[in-house]
Amino acid sequence: MAEMKVSGAELTVEFSRREQTWLHRSSLTVPLASVRQVTRVDRPLSVARGSRNGLVVSGFAKIGFWGVMVGPRQLVAAYRGKPGLHILLDRTPDGEKVDELVLSLDDADQLAELVGQRLGKS
Repeated sequence: MAEMKVSGAELTVEFSRREQTWLHRSSLTVPLASVRQVTRVDRPLSVARGSRNGLVVSGFAKIGFWGVMVGPRQLVAAYRGKPGLHILLDRTPDGEKVDELVLSLDDADQLAELVGQRLGKS
């Protein structure tokens, strides 16, 4: 399962080996300034929508990119029974080609609060 860290003005997500296989990356770093909203979700699997390029184990896991044909483009690493975060991003021309992050995280509550504080929204 992914791990997320907030340090300085950046949010970094480190992916597990399984996730790296489907996401073709070991991590993702975005500036906190590009985070529009962060929402804690009980069922992150239900947030991923649209056409996909990734792994689906029906009802258990989604890993990859959703919304590949028609946006928003979501980077997803979500699992059944794990809380998560739904993070909306401002996509910059020179940044990642991702509009949203949908992540299962063991410490979703604390991370949502921390990001909210850094953004001045909590």
